[in-house]
Amino acid sequence: MIDRNRLIALLAGLVRENSINPDLVAGAPGEGAIAAVLVEYCRRGGLEAEVREVAPGRANVIARLRGRGAAPALLLNGHIDTVGVEGMTIDPFGAEIREGRLYGRGAFDMKGGVAAMVEAAVAAAERGARPGDVILTMVADEEFASLGTQAVVRDGLLAGVGAAIVTEPTGLDLCVAHKGFAWFTVETAGRAAHGSRHERGVDAIAHMGRVLGGLERLEREVFPHRMHPLVGRPSVHASLIEGGIGLSTFPDRCRLEIERRTLPAETSDDVAAEMEALLAGLRAADPAFQASARLQMYRPGLEVSPDAPVVRAVRHAAERVLGRAPALVGEPAWLDSALLAAAGIPTVIFGPRGEGAHAAVEWVDLESVAAAAEVLAEMMIGWGEENR
Repeated sequence: MIDRNRLIALLAGLVRENSINPDLVAGAPGEGAIAAVLVEYCRRGGLEAEVREVAPGRANVIARLRGRGAAPALLLNGHIDTVGVEGMTIDPFGAEIREGRLYGRGAFDMKGGVAAMVEAAVAAAERGARPGDVILTMVADEEFASLGTQAVVRDGLLAGVGAAIVTEPTGLDLCVAHKGFAWFTVETAGRAAHGSRHERGVDAIAHMGRVLGGLERLEREVFPHRMHPLVGRPSVHASLIEGGIGLSTFPDRCRLEIERRTLPAETSDDVAAEMEALLAGLRAADPAFQASARLQMYRPGLEVSPDAPVVRAVRHAAERVLGRAPALVGEPAWLDSALLAAAGIPTVIFGPRGEGAHAAVEWVDLESVAAAAEVLAEMMIGWGEENR
């Protein structure tokens, strides 16, 4: 069903387009050029397609394969931005093919999955009408603030959608759970004084050391006992710290940026209460201790039931194509799938295999890209019939 030569040519063309996220690398071009390639390809393949700007210079591509309207729509989602290329030891835009692998920035994360879902929709279009629509959302900014998928949710594109598949790489397994994250800023307050006047000064950096000790206790003593069967344990780490005025002055403030990786069931209220409890314990131990915490960003995790129709449908389609049902797995990273699930859409993640996300060498396995496309095409054709 899938034209593999056409699929590989599409993927190579996507990798050759520089779509580095400008919020990560100043002056980078963003998604405009790759969006133009995709919208033209989709139209030539029989899909309705348009570019939608989600912020100045930032583009989503929305494509639709019309069905008979007899079943809920199936949505596929993948991001078209990439991280930067500094430090790469291969040509980031060369799309070189060696030993069944295609190399380049974004090949694995996640232009392989985007090419697979686009070519699957073109193949499904060649097969004729389906019970329900298929919607492709090729989105901007997943690598920074997820403006693209947030726009998909905000702009009403989920109306009538019964399920979603995010085509991030999974090694042809089926991801049904992933972690979320929370970003905190903690500030401790001290009192500035000359370094010789210890009786006047209060060291805000030393007080922050107590916070760091509290985080270390969570890591060593608490989190190892909170295990999820697919994604493992939660975690926390100190990401950035700054404070102080000069070598001869007691520091009057210290600022710490923290990332907390969450389990699917943990809420923003849960992690905020955890952080406040840590600070409250330090205040109780020393009335001179002053600190505050702000939750700067929270993204939920994801977990979908193994019995959900979309899980069963992907497994059945994969079994027909691959000769085996894909394993149900979890992912430690956060993905745009959580935004779709939070909007009420049962969502799973399925895509090709490879290595090198954000790394010096990045590649995707071409055989697995073709296999993923075959599975997705089977899903598109059979989804409505199996789930009406």
